[in-house]
Amino acid sequence: MRNSRPQGRNHAEIVQSVVSSPRAAGQAGFAASWRRSMIHHKLDPAVHKAGERLSASEVALRREAAGLLLQVATPVLDRLARAACEAGCAVFLSDAEGFVLDERMREGDRTAFHGSNLAPGSDWSEGREGTNGIGTCLAEGRAVTVWRDQHFRANNTGLTCMGAPVFGAQGELAGVIDVSSAREDMTEGYACLVGLTVQDAASRIESDLFRASFEGARILSTGGAEDGPQGVMLLALDRDDLVIGATRAARRHLGLEEAQIGRLPANDLFGARSETGQGALAEAQRAEMARALARSGGNVSAAARDLGIGRATFYRKAKALGLSV
Repeated sequence: MRNSRPQGRNHAEIVQSVVSSPRAAGQAGFAASWRRSMIHHKLDPAVHKAGERLSASEVALRREAAGLLLQVATPVLDRLARAACEAGCAVFLSDAEGFVLDERMREGDRTAFHGSNLAPGSDWSEGREGTNGIGTCLAEGRAVTVWRDQHFRANNTGLTCMGAPVFGAQGELAGVIDVSSAREDMTEGYACLVGLTVQDAASRIESDLFRASFEGARILSTGGAEDGPQGVMLLALDRDDLVIGATRAARRHLGLEEAQIGRLPANDLFGARSETGQGALAEAQRAEMARALARSGGNVSAAARDLGIGRATFYRKAKALGLSV
């Protein structure tokens, strides 16, 4: 699983040459992360420090702080693990600082992963381990696949790590889902497929986390498929149609600023956005109202109650959106 000492020295030399050479840096996929690791964090790719982990009580405190994230993530991690673990991979969930909170793996693989310090309580931030699937995902706020010798530390080059960020209900980084493999027969094509599955799982957790955080609010999708390439795009509206929450992708897509949350009527977004943006939000509202009508069997009063608005408001919105009632 781990490279021999001569290979470790060679990897360290490659990292150092990339970091010190502008030309080489432009050709290496994780050159920016390697530079952060060596120059900003002052790590040495050849040095391996014995695995340090938080105590059980410290892990418990971090898990308690993660609260809702862990609760929402658990069934998604379980589903992901049923497929990933059969392929010899392990599933991990970290918090926003890179500390591993939870894991899923086959018992026979536990020694290998824990031997690499991939275990609850370990710190996989970029500042601790350099380039890796958890830390670099957090540092760059995007999904990454770190293939073996793309890791910063020579000690980690036996791993292939696929990480995807999970954003919280306020658009903040909440943690990372990581699927790691220590298998030598892991192919780049399979790693890419696993990486996409990890991103789907992260999107599902983000969507469920947002809905749980705004329980009782009306939830609208602003961009069609919730798990599209732009990210999870959801709005939370209160009974007065004020936007009281928005996912990170929705904020970026609609140009929403933090100061507008809780003060902006949803209808104001119609005039504030381009025709594409208007169409997306209008269609979302129209679809939500149509579903309420269908559930009520065409009873407008019941549909309005279901949406938490008045009957007159329902008629006014339906007319503006071209919905027959």
